[in-house]
Amino acid sequence: MLQAHRLALRAVLRPPPSLLSPLALSARAAHTQSQSQSQSQSIGTTGRRSLPVNTVVKFVPQQEAWVVERMGRFSRILDPGLAILIPLLDRIAYTQSLKEVAVEIPTQSAITQDNVTLELDGVLYYKVVDPYKASYGVANAEFSVAQLAQTTMRAEIGQMTLDTTLAERNTLNHNIVNAINSASESWGIACLRYEIRDIHPPSKVVEAMHSQVSAERSKRAQILESEGARQSAINVAEGAKQAQILESEAEKAQQINRALGEAEAIRQTALAEAQAIERVAKAIRQSDGGELAAGLHVAQQYVEAFGKLAKESNTIIVPAAANDVSGMVAQAMTVFNSVASGQKKLLANSVGSKGTHNGGGGGSSAARDEDTGGFGSEQVGH
Repeated sequence: MLQAHRLALRAVLRPPPSLLSPLALSARAAHTQSQSQSQSQSIGTTGRRSLPVNTVVKFVPQQEAWVVERMGRFSRILDPGLAILIPLLDRIAYTQSLKEVAVEIPTQSAITQDNVTLELDGVLYYKVVDPYKASYGVANAEFSVAQLAQTTMRAEIGQMTLDTTLAERNTLNHNIVNAINSASESWGIACLRYEIRDIHPPSKVVEAMHSQVSAERSKRAQILESEGARQSAINVAEGAKQAQILESEAEKAQQINRALGEAEAIRQTALAEAQAIERVAKAIRQSDGGELAAGLHVAQQYVEAFGKLAKESNTIIVPAAANDVSGMVAQAMTVFNSVASGQKKLLANSVGSKGTHNGGGGGSSAARDEDTGGFGSEQVGH
């Protein structure tokens, strides 16, 4: 329907051939020829659709800009929407798309700073920001931008090593975008981003990288294994140290407890013997003939002691008169009387010295205590 209205409008505005002068006919033919040449040039260079024909009333699509020339000279840029053109004088010379365009950058070779040849390809994203410069500043914007991206990528990779190229793709992409924008500013084109898709190092370099990675991982494994063995040895030594410390502490506590037990046993034994001696001495003093009974008991123990020596040892101690038992008893009683008389003298001296300081009552009590202690010493000695 729209095409029919255009044809009707064209028929109304077109004058009859008889009314056209020869000059107008020649101008019209030249305009038609130049328009066809522009259309063929646009199709050959940019690969876009043919240029719109001047039908006086035109509708510019969204996100497009049409460059209008009047009598072969730039006139204006048509924005999206309705546009009115003058027949024969105005023509649409260029149509520029304001959309973002993706251009595939073919695979190319580049040499890094450390002389490694790489095969790279990528994708470039750009858009037209100035339709006038994009139309008159460069013949083929897409081809020019693609070539500029390839040369810029080679230049940037030549300044980087292989490891840097593989590790810092974002930095490389950013540098390429900045370089393209600085060069294409006069073309009315803005490079939005550049992405490297694939990087293919030589096969030998890839093998060397794999070997390096394997060696690095083996090194890390050995280091971790040695650290584990070292930590294990430290733990074992620390455990043995703690075990020895705990064992010595336990032995120390055991010896202390044993010593305390033995000391307590000795103390209790001494107290029991002291009480026994005290009671014996008290019984001897309080009973008639107590000293004779004590002497008899000593003689009896003396005889039993000789009997035990004969049974428990190969060495036999025989008194001078072994057959004279009464003599042995008399000898034992002599020893007992001698010890008893010595104790009495010691008690008398002790009573005299304490009587001087404390009086008679205190001296008698001290004499009894000394008598008990002296008798006990003699009894323990025997």
